[in-house]
Amino acid sequence: MSYRAPVTEYQFLFDHVVGLDQVSATERFGEATRDVTAAILTEAGRMCEEVMAPLQRAGDEHPAVLENGVVRCSPGYVDGYRAIAEGGWVSIAASPEYGGMGLPMAVTTAVNEMMSAACLSLQLCPLMTQGQIEALEHHASDDIKRLYLPKLISGAWCGTMNLTEPQAGSDVGALSSKAEPNGDGSYAITGQKIYISWGDSDVVENICHLVLARLPDGVPGTKGISLFLVPKFLPDAAGNPGVANRLKVVGLEHKMGLHGSPTCVMQYEGATGWLVGGEHAGMKAMFTMMNNARLGVGGQGIGVAEGAYQHALRFASERKQGKALIGHSTGTILDHADVRRMLMTMKAEIFAARAIALDCGAAIDMSTATGDPRWSARAAFLTPIAKAFGTDTGIAVAEAGVQLHGGMGFIEETGAAQYSRDVRVTAIYEGTNGIQAMDLVARKLMDGGEAAGRLLDDIEAFAEATREQIPDLAGPVWQATETLRETTEWLVGQSDLNDRFAGAVPYLKAFARVLGGYYHLRAAAAEPTSGTRMALARFYILRLLPEHTGLLIHARAGAEDLYSLSADGFAA
Repeated sequence: MSYRAPVTEYQFLFDHVVGLDQVSATERFGEATRDVTAAILTEAGRMCEEVMAPLQRAGDEHPAVLENGVVRCSPGYVDGYRAIAEGGWVSIAASPEYGGMGLPMAVTTAVNEMMSAACLSLQLCPLMTQGQIEALEHHASDDIKRLYLPKLISGAWCGTMNLTEPQAGSDVGALSSKAEPNGDGSYAITGQKIYISWGDSDVVENICHLVLARLPDGVPGTKGISLFLVPKFLPDAAGNPGVANRLKVVGLEHKMGLHGSPTCVMQYEGATGWLVGGEHAGMKAMFTMMNNARLGVGGQGIGVAEGAYQHALRFASERKQGKALIGHSTGTILDHADVRRMLMTMKAEIFAARAIALDCGAAIDMSTATGDPRWSARAAFLTPIAKAFGTDTGIAVAEAGVQLHGGMGFIEETGAAQYSRDVRVTAIYEGTNGIQAMDLVARKLMDGGEAAGRLLDDIEAFAEATREQIPDLAGPVWQATETLRETTEWLVGQSDLNDRFAGAVPYLKAFARVLGGYYHLRAAAAEPTSGTRMALARFYILRLLPEHTGLLIHARAGAEDLYSLSADGFAA
């Protein structure tokens, strides 16, 4: 399907909203100048438009298949992945020491989002590899880094993560996979893993699995889990794929969407693997990959939202139906107020979610470049919001796209439904959005709300600074921020964790709402004469931002009434 990469939108956000200039001003990212960033965005956008977007429908209509133990991918995917790898798009943020570009995570986030918009099923392959690269950079031995990182960074090999088992989903500590020392520094890995995205394919020559398993002396729960690198083919003396390892794909999941992405059930039968990180420290190493993936998955949701929005806008601009009640009619359904409401909501929400994700990426970059714990705390705080709100936005915008198409949205040939089916899983994998919210109100507030407070201070300071310039927008943003601060302080003061959890999801959504108002305000202040920026900011701040009030009431309601209905009462 056709897709136009919103390159100028990313550049605007970098210049005026998330402040990428402070990232490029550091020694670590000094080469990421505005010209370099613009060139990267332009080239990546062209690849997404010309190579990946035409593969969107092929992956849906001709899913990956398992033939004689080998996964055959959708038509065009081999060439599509080659274009991604040869363009260097797997390795944007990877260390130059092993062949990566070493560019900021904010830029990586923008490129990944474009790829998600063009063809989410194919984009999932390099996203998994990027997460594995970061995990190996931080936790692997020098020998593993020298052998595996150049292959992964070049795109010759790809990576996966293996956490979930049939009896161990979100409760990772319940896993039963085992690792036995072989006596030569390697380990024999045995067990079954499910939901393994791109667990096998014919687009690369080797696949490297990061597998969580328990050593013989590993204690129960997450504290007894270790992480192992288990390749499909064992590298030979020259570092090339050699003999097959003792692992196999025993099936492909039949899914609601993402048909072009092979989701495998993996069986390990004494497969040879190598320890990554320390013994029993597997969750720490895996969380490096998962945090990378959580921001990436938030970007997947935003990318699909962009694709669905463009698809819906084209339809609305061409579809003739009904009589318009306005002058200067276009003659299409774009004239109708409710269609305008849907499109304005879609566009405004995408901007807010995109700004949150890019700001999170910029905070990661500043943490990397400066080592300042305040930047680390901000990045950590924004990550669950970026993941949850980005994917919620993808789901809502894709659903609105189906609705806007009317009856044709329910017809598969239009392609509108594919966006909705493909994006639905993003709110589930890499930690459900409920778990993201629980993390936000628990672990991310363990500092007494300091990271949240500094972020709220920045929003209020900007609202104060723009009060004279745009009073009707700055005032509501300041007031919403103050209300959010009060609820944050209330949550910090709650000793009963279940009371926090009961309101976690509405709290996260409210925080995202306020952040969205802040970013829209920054956009309007940067281009006050732009009818588009001002109109979109006014729509968001006056129509969508007020939702934070009800969400925060919900967030402070506690857990008691949730248990007022007995278990039997649910079935009554």
